[in-house]
Amino acid sequence: MWSGRRIVGETLAVIAAGAVAAVALSGAGAAAAGLGAVAAAAVCVVRRVLPATALVAACGLSGLWGGFWLLMPLAGWSAGGRIRAAPRVVLAFTGAFALHWAGVTAPWRGAPDPQELLLATVGFVTTTVLPGLVGRYRAQRRALLVALHEHNEQLLREREMIAAHWRLRERQRIAEDMHDSLGHRLALLTVQTGALEVDSGLSDDQRDRVRELREAAAEAMRELREAVGVLHADGAGDTAPSARPPARGVAGVEELVVEARRAGAAVELRRTGESRALEPAADHAAYRIVQEALTNALKHAPGAALTVELRFEPDALVVEVADEGAVGAEGAPAPGAGPAAVSGGQGLVGLRERARLVGGLLHTGPTAGGGFRVAGILPYDSAPRYAPDGRDSPASPDGCTEEGRPGAAAPSRGPADDRPRGPGGPSGRGGSGTVDWQAPQRRQRELDTAVGRTWRGVVLGGGTAAVCAGVLVGFGLWALREWESSVLSPGAYAAVEVGDDEASVRAGLPEESLLLADVDGPEPPRPEGARCLVRASTEQPDDPDLVALFRFCFADGVLVAKDAYTTGW
Repeated sequence: MWSGRRIVGETLAVIAAGAVAAVALSGAGAAAAGLGAVAAAAVCVVRRVLPATALVAACGLSGLWGGFWLLMPLAGWSAGGRIRAAPRVVLAFTGAFALHWAGVTAPWRGAPDPQELLLATVGFVTTTVLPGLVGRYRAQRRALLVALHEHNEQLLREREMIAAHWRLRERQRIAEDMHDSLGHRLALLTVQTGALEVDSGLSDDQRDRVRELREAAAEAMRELREAVGVLHADGAGDTAPSARPPARGVAGVEELVVEARRAGAAVELRRTGESRALEPAADHAAYRIVQEALTNALKHAPGAALTVELRFEPDALVVEVADEGAVGAEGAPAPGAGPAAVSGGQGLVGLRERARLVGGLLHTGPTAGGGFRVAGILPYDSAPRYAPDGRDSPASPDGCTEEGRPGAAAPSRGPADDRPRGPGGPSGRGGSGTVDWQAPQRRQRELDTAVGRTWRGVVLGGGTAAVCAGVLVGFGLWALREWESSVLSPGAYAAVEVGDDEASVRAGLPEESLLLADVDGPEPPRPEGARCLVRASTEQPDDPDLVALFRFCFADGVLVAKDAYTTGW
């Protein structure tokens, strides 16, 4: 669809071409002027559909009747930009020049005048070839930009496809590893605790502890199955969201507190503010923050008093878990007592990532009494934020940047290399998806080839334009020199007397100018049998359609008459 700007431009071009043709042909009558206007408007309209035909027609009409000159730059612009193949462009402009030259010089009437041929060539180059070169350069530049945009969009799509492919492969690998290793260990733990529970040598208190251990192992096994199912479902994309197991949220925090109390921890649960619903992701993040914080406290500060607090603020939920530190033999804090608990250093890293993805933040750090505090701020209307490198993670209020508790092992970060290593992936396993790894390189080669061709066309067009500009400059300098060497001053004209010898008069006159060949206006009557010479005056009238001339007529070897007059071109 054309824009309003293009419609206005095309309309003005059609009107201008028709008006110029009508004015130029008005001397031949109203019918000729109307027919010329219609012909010019028709050629101007079809130049976008049939550029080669319009170019040939415009140049042919302009050669026969000068009133169609405005069609030449318009048709040249369209032909240069719309004819794709270079041979067709050369053929179209060559044919157009042949018709234009034939109409200007009329070779069927006799040998063409070299001056007329030169003027026709310069005029064609100026009004037709140069607009065609500019239009072709503009079209090639637009095509190059479109190709670059399409290539960039294709690369982005392929990058997303490759990333999705490797995410799927990694999720499947994690799910398989979790099911094969961790699932096996939990299944053995459940079986062994079940067998130990029925052992007659255990006391009632020990049997209760074993039963709690078995139930915890069974619950861990169930959660593992849920996690593996979610990994497979999200990766395959063939499981409906309603079929996935519901994620735990703030409502499950009380159950976590009860389980911690069963494990022997002194845990206090506090709720303040009016309860409000959170987004599913933020609700699940709150549950995981409490679960991980309680697990860390039981590992690193056994026997310490714990406080779990849920504060429903006006704009966010604050989840806080704090402990008073490990308790020594005499009740004093002893954070370093006992063997160091095994820690991978990844729990709080994952919590910080969860909080960031829902638009919140997580603060971890020691308390004044030697304990440790984990606090998360989760907005009610969470907006997902994707920043996997973690550079936009908000710093904790007290400047603590440690990902784990004091003394816990920091996560080791080796050199990352997530580039694909082949169809089998990093793990070396085969996958069901197929990716054409050579497609980006192949498209890049195609783009380089297209750019190279375009640049060759630009260089060719620029060279041609430079040659045309040189021709125009040379023609202008020649015309100026020709004019200056062929004009005669009024003083020199007055110094010549009638009756002077023809040879001496001719010797004092400037050279004959080719530019005066176009002068066909009226002149004074010539003496009978005389040969006349015409020279231009150095003082010309202000009207560009008039020219001041001096005429010298000779007979029998002497000057018989001289005239100074003004006529038209």
